[in-house]
Amino acid sequence: MGGGIFAIGNVVQPKVKTTPLIPDMPHYNVNLKSIEVGGSFLKLPSVVFETGDKKGTIVDSGTTLAYLPEVAFKPLMNAIFSYQPGLTFHTVQGFLCFEFSGRIDDAFPKLVFSLRVQLNYQYTRTNTFSHMGTICGVMVSKAVHCSEERENLFLLGDMVLTNKLMIYDLENQTIGWTEYNCSSSIQVEDDKTKAIYAINAHHLSSTNKPIIGILLLATSLMFHLLN
Repeated sequence: MGGGIFAIGNVVQPKVKTTPLIPDMPHYNVNLKSIEVGGSFLKLPSVVFETGDKKGTIVDSGTTLAYLPEVAFKPLMNAIFSYQPGLTFHTVQGFLCFEFSGRIDDAFPKLVFSLRVQLNYQYTRTNTFSHMGTICGVMVSKAVHCSEERENLFLLGDMVLTNKLMIYDLENQTIGWTEYNCSSSIQVEDDKTKAIYAINAHHLSSTNKPIIGILLLATSLMFHLLN
């Protein structure tokens, strides 16, 4: 949290692992392989991880929350909250909420969504829960919040993408990310001149002569992916 950068170019620092995008899809669709809670794999039906029309996993920072199929949402919530069995739950505008006075980071397990090519997406406690007086989850069930035709999709939205450097490589049809302080700078290479630019939210500098061709937008969000 605390700022962000939007840059066009080849990011050379920090290094970012990538996973292939599913071809011929209208969104940023990826292959989800498994979900772990506190180091243990969730036992989910294989159909949950299938891809295709109206099913699969989409990364979309233009969506605020994370939406999960009901068949995955319930066992995931049960696994998370098994670490705090004494909690009392209530709903706020359809969201699951609870009172808790301890440290979220210490009290709840780490979540890992594993994708193709050994690329893991790790949810920390800071981007799993939203603080609104009481504590409410930023992951919700599609069966409650979405139309029936989309209820089999995993949709990973902006609030679970915080504190990450995201790379969208449409030329090579890949997407990638790494944990990152978004107030820090990144280094971007210009494809034509190979000049390396250090970019942050305040200025643009180069190790070579300045050129036109790099677009820098200071923004509090990393990306708005979809119309």
